[in-house]
Amino acid sequence: MKTDGSAGRPAPFDDLDRRLIHALQIDGRAPFSRIAEVLGVSDQTVARRYTRHRGSGAFRVLGLAEPRALGEVEWLVRVECAPDAALPIAEALARRPDTSWVSLMSGGTEIAVVCRSASSEHSDALVLQKLPRTPSVVGVAAHCLLHEFYGGPQSMISKSGALTAEEAARLSPPAPRPPSPEPATPPPPSTSFERGDPYEQGPVVLSDADRRLFEALGRDGRAPIAELAAATGWSPTTVRRRLEALRADGVLYYDVDYDLRLFGYGVMVALWLSVAPAELAAAGAALAEHPEVAFAGATTGAHNLFASVLCRDTSALYTYLTTRIAALPGVRTMESAPRIRHLKGPGPYAALGPAAPRSRR
Repeated sequence: MKTDGSAGRPAPFDDLDRRLIHALQIDGRAPFSRIAEVLGVSDQTVARRYTRHRGSGAFRVLGLAEPRALGEVEWLVRVECAPDAALPIAEALARRPDTSWVSLMSGGTEIAVVCRSASSEHSDALVLQKLPRTPSVVGVAAHCLLHEFYGGPQSMISKSGALTAEEAARLSPPAPRPPSPEPATPPPPSTSFERGDPYEQGPVVLSDADRRLFEALGRDGRAPIAELAAATGWSPTTVRRRLEALRADGVLYYDVDYDLRLFGYGVMVALWLSVAPAELAAAGAALAEHPEVAFAGATTGAHNLFASVLCRDTSALYTYLTTRIAALPGVRTMESAPRIRHLKGPGPYAALGPAAPRSRR
């Protein structure tokens, strides 16, 4: 594997690597032959690049469930800890199945984590009951995510221009189908779920086999059909149909968790903005367009607009804060917290070595 000569680190992604990652972000299970056709290289080249980077931990493809489609509530939680307890608590949080995006922030005494709950009625299990009672936890601040301006299936690579609009369109799956009435005769229980817009017809209900399918896709979004069939107990044909249906209904999407250092990002900062209510929608929409923003959402609390920002270095971060952020409408105050260690991204916790993916949000 190529290295850049500094402490044996992998060399930065080249143009083909970036184009490959962009293609996988659009459709994580696209056949190598289709990706190769769009990229203008051979199937073998695509397969070699993917296998090399997947094996080194430079990136991995994940198949994830859209929380809003399942009716889940997401909380952006900030946990203040005693200095010697922050890392063990962060690791314990990362191992939980209901958490994602676990990082140590600032001086190593703050943990940032996204917590999911099945509904608003179950939101207090971790945030209000377990965390405050944990020894060495000094304080907990939880902000409910009200609206996502940018994130989910969209990522930094989506803004990179690695693929042209025409190339991206050739790889894009059909748009999620609109809500439809429930059929008079429901499908068998092993493959049934309630379709439709979660805000209009209620959340999607997954079967136990569906959940096993998502567990397998969370470990490897390109897991072979035979492996998914073994995990779910379905036939390979049923697995293929189920993947297509979940994707068509907006429940399943693919994400690429990658080492952001190989993309040239040296600084990640969490921004908490306080925005005048009348300007919140406009500020959030503008923030979503910034090439530095990997995630943006409206939240509850005094700081009602959150963003995860990636920059090349601190100088670039300063320029960004004093230009693009300063120009946002209605911003009253801003708080920033740099990330010093990343433990978990959007998928399951992977306690890998130094080459493990360092996700981009």
